[in-house]
Amino acid sequence: MTISGRFALLLALGVVPVVAAGISGAAEAWIALAGWLTLALGAGVLDVSLAASPRRVALGRELPDRVRLGETVTAELTVRNLGGRMLRATVRDGWEPSAGLAGPNRTPLLVPPGERRRMTLQLTPWRRGDRRVAQVTVRSAGPLGLWSRQATLAAPGRIRVLPPFHSRVHLPSRLTRLRELDGRTPLLIRGQGTEFDSIREYVRGDDVRSIDWRATARHADPEVPGGMRLMVRTWRPERDRRIVIVADTSRTAAARIADEPRLDTAFEASLLLAALASHAGDRVDFLAWDRRLRGRVHGASGPELLARMVDTMAGIDAELIEADWSSVPGQVRRVTSRRALVVLLTAADSPGSSRGLLSMLPQLTSRHTVIVASVTDPALVEAGGARGDLEEVYRAAAAERGLIDTARVAAAIRRLGALTVSAPPHELPPALADRYLDLKASGQL
Repeated sequence: MTISGRFALLLALGVVPVVAAGISGAAEAWIALAGWLTLALGAGVLDVSLAASPRRVALGRELPDRVRLGETVTAELTVRNLGGRMLRATVRDGWEPSAGLAGPNRTPLLVPPGERRRMTLQLTPWRRGDRRVAQVTVRSAGPLGLWSRQATLAAPGRIRVLPPFHSRVHLPSRLTRLRELDGRTPLLIRGQGTEFDSIREYVRGDDVRSIDWRATARHADPEVPGGMRLMVRTWRPERDRRIVIVADTSRTAAARIADEPRLDTAFEASLLLAALASHAGDRVDFLAWDRRLRGRVHGASGPELLARMVDTMAGIDAELIEADWSSVPGQVRRVTSRRALVVLLTAADSPGSSRGLLSMLPQLTSRHTVIVASVTDPALVEAGGARGDLEEVYRAAAAERGLIDTARVAAAIRRLGALTVSAPPHELPPALADRYLDLKASGQL
């Protein structure tokens, strides 16, 4: 049971007769006070006895199953009055704060017996994962609105919040370049990891190593008696290559760079690369790893690949533990025994935190092509150029030290045979996609 503001106002109005009675004597004042309190309490008891039972209601929900992070959705709650009295209710839907409820969370409803009413809430989630609601509180007031009956009822619901995939805006331009590499615009490339495309006549500038002498012997030159036309082989990037993306979910992934967690940037880069590689006909596997396997997508292709990836990523948050890099080669071997492109999305800005990564890299680079992709902090570059006062000078010195450490780690990674990609958060996904296309174009993949 709860007491409303109307009841408090009713008690306050009793001050007038009490003060008036108090002029003639203290006994009359106490009698007037007791009488007014009895009257107010009686009105409250009568009011609450006429209120509908808050437990004799049926609750139903209509929720979208999935929503992308930052999008606004409508959550609907249906309240049906199962009792025989008018339900004058205030309903509070108990969504967790990260669901991003817009506006007040208390909705007044007037529900006649046997009827139902619907309330709607606008939600804009600001965290990935499952945003849940477990209970609904119904406060049923009497006709006078003095006292109310209240009950908290179970009404579970869930909305899965997926990664936003903002980097998909870069996909059309990369697909255009991919189509050029795929032979729609003729391109002669040479090297390991390419597939034979066709035979054509030699033109000036072609690599002489691509001349096919057997095909040349079969093509006589009608303009030169006894002559032959030089024929060359053209190549196109090989399809059905294996791409293994490993996202580091350890403590370094929890750091926020440019107001975005490193892990979210890694997911954006993974989705863009997976979408591009899937269009190229390559097979993509995704692993989320720290000291255990947090998520895995294996054996998917086409639209199913991205759908499974975003669904797996939705419930993964960074763990405040050190990554076990020594187990990563074994995880890659479980995915594929073939030579593959292994992309490691992790922090590579501190020699101390990168020690495990550097010690593991030779095991991967001996069997696979490896890319280490990491986020750089644009605030460090900005702070490194500031020289306004003493505080800025000290900040610039610390920023320069951080940039030097990052450069040292990147140089060590390259010495161990891996490639590096580093960029600010919003530039890392397209930068990683461009490096993948460069490997395709050069025949290294």
